[in-house]
Amino acid sequence: MMRATTTTTTLSARAGCATQTQERWTSVRSMATSRGASGTRGTATRGGRASARARGEGATVRSEREREEMRRRTGASGGARGRTCARGGARRRAVAPDAAQDKSGTPMGGRVATSFDELDPEHNTSFGSSDEGKGYDIAQITAPVAEDMEQLRLNLRDIIGRKNPLLLAAADQIFGAGGKRLRPVLVFLVARATAELMHMSDITDRQRRLAEITEMIHTASLVHDDVLDDCDTRRGKETIHTLYGARVAILAGDFLFAQSSWFLANLDNLEVIKLISQVIADFADGEISQAGALFNCDLTLDEYLEKSHNKTASLIAASCKSAAVFSEVTESVKVDMYEYGKHLGLAFQVVDDILDFTQSEEQLGKPQGQDLASGNLTAPTIFALRAKPELRALIETQFENEGDLQRAIEIVNEFGLEEAQKLAKREGDIALASLRQLPDSEAKRSLVGMVGYVLERIY
Repeated sequence: MMRATTTTTTLSARAGCATQTQERWTSVRSMATSRGASGTRGTATRGGRASARARGEGATVRSEREREEMRRRTGASGGARGRTCARGGARRRAVAPDAAQDKSGTPMGGRVATSFDELDPEHNTSFGSSDEGKGYDIAQITAPVAEDMEQLRLNLRDIIGRKNPLLLAAADQIFGAGGKRLRPVLVFLVARATAELMHMSDITDRQRRLAEITEMIHTASLVHDDVLDDCDTRRGKETIHTLYGARVAILAGDFLFAQSSWFLANLDNLEVIKLISQVIADFADGEISQAGALFNCDLTLDEYLEKSHNKTASLIAASCKSAAVFSEVTESVKVDMYEYGKHLGLAFQVVDDILDFTQSEEQLGKPQGQDLASGNLTAPTIFALRAKPELRALIETQFENEGDLQRAIEIVNEFGLEEAQKLAKREGDIALASLRQLPDSEAKRSLVGMVGYVLERIY
């Protein structure tokens, strides 16, 4: 009798879930059809609620207006806005302490500094000028490829909406106006720097397509991550699965992976196909290794770097090398471009992990020490474990007592940050050394500037 009751309850729950999914899918289908007919854009909210926000959209994109808008966004300044979801972040098991604030509610220590994370779609979408940092102006760094990036944004938004009317409503949310995206920016910079080396008049169409492929793969992984981690917001906006449900989000991610694979095959270059295909396998390896190592105090630095390579550096390295392949450079230059991307990616990840302990909650867009609270042990924690055995007991008990997490953060700040800073600096130095074969050009100076902009956040 008990088994029959349980089965009935389970079937009822599944039926209710299926009804909600069908209602949400019907809502999205109607919204997409309506938008395709009238040019208005609607928004279906999670849980079956629907609200429409009509906004007229012209049928023709005026190139001059788009370029002006691109220039405005590129030069705009502004403080960093918080994000809810970090790539591959696990659910927190302990509550991180609040950042210190003054009476007005502003984090103590001055205004919010602009972060290199804002180049990345998984982070924020606004970024400022050099007066917010120590001399690296992100607008200047990205200037050599600003027009390339604007055209990429328009192309990507068109790709998903043109072929899939049901996903049209999600297209702007995925590839709408946003910040300068790290991975395609680097593809374009390497393409232009190596084109200068080979005395090419311009970059090739295949390099432009490569930048689109790189961004599609990365964005697909983020859309799926948001479903797995149940993230509500990303880039300061609600996520696809929050607005339209998990089914639409999974389909959107699947489509991006499939479309990027088709574009990759049509590049007709086996070397590049192998490079980029390996990235997808690395993504899975990185996620699995992180999930299997939560709260593992025996995690080694080499294992941490391997995980960071798979999750962050692999795509950057492969896309940088692939851009060089299409400039038909020598093998040694191709290897150097791979090394540049790999070690820039590792430096970026180590710096990001340091900032999880040193920045305020407002700067981070998440509670301070969230990686540690969720059991994801990063470079600062690994170094602190070597110096302070007390930290092991706090982590292995998963911060079960009040004040345990705060004490663990204090230990990491005191014993782990300096060595992690040295590690980030070493990775950055290797990246810089990998540019030695490139002639001086705007693109090369921007590649150098990227390294400086990453590292300046921790000093």
